[in-house]
Amino acid sequence: MARPRKDDTPDLTKAHDLTAGLIERLACPADKAQAFLRDIQSPGLRVRVTTSGAKSYVFEAKLNRQTIRRTIGDVRAWSIEGARKEANRLRVELDRGEDPREVEKAKAADKAARLAKTAAQAVTVGDLWPTYLAEGKPKRRDEWKPRYLVDLQNMASAGGEKKKRGAGLTRPGPLFPLLALPLVAINEDTLKAWHDKEARTSKHQAARALMMFRGFLRWCASKPEHRGLVDADAGKAPALLESLPSMKRRTDALESAQVAGWWSGVEQLGNRTASVYLRALLLTGARREEMAALKWEDVDFRWRKLTIADKVDATRTIPLTPYLAQLLATLPHVKLADGTRSPFVFASVSKTGRIADTRNSHGKALQSAGIEGLTIHGLRRSFSLLGEAAGAPAGAIAQVMGHKPSATAEGYRPRSVDALRPFLAQIEAHVLALAGVQFDAKAAPGKLQLVAI
Repeated sequence: MARPRKDDTPDLTKAHDLTAGLIERLACPADKAQAFLRDIQSPGLRVRVTTSGAKSYVFEAKLNRQTIRRTIGDVRAWSIEGARKEANRLRVELDRGEDPREVEKAKAADKAARLAKTAAQAVTVGDLWPTYLAEGKPKRRDEWKPRYLVDLQNMASAGGEKKKRGAGLTRPGPLFPLLALPLVAINEDTLKAWHDKEARTSKHQAARALMMFRGFLRWCASKPEHRGLVDADAGKAPALLESLPSMKRRTDALESAQVAGWWSGVEQLGNRTASVYLRALLLTGARREEMAALKWEDVDFRWRKLTIADKVDATRTIPLTPYLAQLLATLPHVKLADGTRSPFVFASVSKTGRIADTRNSHGKALQSAGIEGLTIHGLRRSFSLLGEAAGAPAGAIAQVMGHKPSATAEGYRPRSVDALRPFLAQIEAHVLALAGVQFDAKAAPGKLQLVAI
């Protein structure tokens, strides 16, 4: 039998000892989309050629009576010996009952998982902080309290801005150094080192920043994509808590004998809005933000009711007592620059459009009355204590204040607004008597005024 010429196309019906020349002469038959040249030395190794002339090494074998085929690589990139070694390796996998295609998929999945883990571990606190501010609002609330959101933003600010008061630039917030740290790096040790450094500037500010950051860690732990990266208990480590300043529970409240002096000092304030606001807090026991957010549409003078925002529920409705109705009716409806009326009862020129911080005004009243240490929240405690002294049931006081329902001495029973009305009127009368205020409960409320702002 005559030997084939060197320029003859290889016979595809039999195996060959692959050579560069043989592969060079390989061509795809005109009636086929692809063809294979088998190697005699490495069973399973093939050279595939397509109609376009592209050639590549492939591995072909039987697994569970099915033909499997896996591409090794282009003939220009792989040597013949390299292709044979790879084919033999794939054969060994096959002999172990492993499908080379599945093995490759598993390797690719492992690689993708490693890359994803590396990427996740590179996520910093600063990457997630804006999302936390946008989505991390407390449970049962539609959004953050405006003041608390501002505090969160300031705590993590970079500083370097011109001070609104005084000369110079603002300093970075206490939480700012943590923003550059990877989330996985936040642990007991890093938080302890951070807190100790910040505490040198202000112990209480550092402690407050830590409390805020613990909320961020809890939020991260609630997200499946971040749960495995965060130590939610890092901020509760004993070594860290031991270094915090003692947090004494405030107990400040007006004594009965101090009511007259306090009332007189508040009544004489030059800021009428602040004066009425402070007295409204004492007469209702409302939280300062709840009363500050009160809108005219929430005041029902006809049926004597107030609907205010609530910390536990969305809102709560309480009776509008006679003297408080008279006070609110004396406040003007403020006309804004655009010609519309402000919706807020306690309107102001602040960014929020309502009264924001009355500590300065309250301080003047306290100084005038000779009272020390009474906070704005202390007025809420004062309402509770004065309510008990007036003889109102504990459950009624709790309901007016918006306390979460709980077992009390007289048993908690939710009351209607009308059922609460005599008790709140009783408390108001007691406070007015202590303040020395002469008031005719049957007098009609004063007429509203409209002023420009």
